[in-house]
Amino acid sequence: MFAIRQYEFGPASTLRFEEVPDPIPEPGQVRVTVAAAGVHLVDTTIRQGRFGPVEFPMTPGREVAGVVTALGDGVEGEWLGRRVVAHLGQASGGYAELAVAGVGALHAVPDDVSFEAAVAMIGTGRTVVGVLDAAKLTADDVVLVTSAAGGMGALLVQEARNVGARVVGLASGAKLGHVMDNGADAAIDYTLPGWSDGLKDLTVVLDGVGGEVGTAALRTLGTGGRTIIYGWASGEAADTRAENLFPKSLTATVALGPGLMRRGLRVLEEESMAGLASGRFVPLVNPAFALRDAGKAHEALEARGTVGKVVLRP
Repeated sequence: MFAIRQYEFGPASTLRFEEVPDPIPEPGQVRVTVAAAGVHLVDTTIRQGRFGPVEFPMTPGREVAGVVTALGDGVEGEWLGRRVVAHLGQASGGYAELAVAGVGALHAVPDDVSFEAAVAMIGTGRTVVGVLDAAKLTADDVVLVTSAAGGMGALLVQEARNVGARVVGLASGAKLGHVMDNGADAAIDYTLPGWSDGLKDLTVVLDGVGGEVGTAALRTLGTGGRTIIYGWASGEAADTRAENLFPKSLTATVALGPGLMRRGLRVLEEESMAGLASGRFVPLVNPAFALRDAGKAHEALEARGTVGKVVLRP
């Protein structure tokens, strides 16, 4: 099979397209012929050596969707030929034509759901569910979503609208149209000076960008407002020091880590996939990159040149 291989930490050019032996599923595992592999910003930090240890050489990729084509010992035969999606864990071989996954990680994918949509929801979607648990949005809320044209941001905009809240989405340039098409009441280009002027008394900020954007978003909150932090794509978190929270009795909640694990990842995945099947969630998916172009996918994601979930297609 062909797969992406990495032999050292570094830029996107360290991702190599190579032919390697087919993986053999161990007891309790299946082998999946990959139809879509998810690309996440975390993958870029793993590639650079900024997110946990890995062993080289490695094949990156934490999310795959496809068809089960081989079974390890102890796996029930009913899985053979099934359409599935799975989160593999950190740097676990997803950027490949074939991948192995523990049977306990599998979720069945209905025939009317695309593999790209499924892989967009298995990791990104479960985090969205955790963020929504923390946010507890209601129809009375006025919500600001940073990175509203991203994989997570697009889903958060949708859910804010689903509950009847008013929602403002932040994006840049040509992405603003995607934000409006997704149901936002307003879309603002956060790259323009003074983008937050005139925004006030919002009730909720859903922030995955952090830095200056996240801090400016925090200032748009009215008394008693709350910010839910689920990342800092800018490289640093928003400034949530006490002096920025106390004057208006604001609260800041981190929805990652223990907060995300509270219900268990499997439960979050099940809710995410159920939301996909029911139409509650409709993921925005960037046009797929070929597997051999994984490096280009990383570069585009890091340059914020993508819209929605980034996917590789073997």
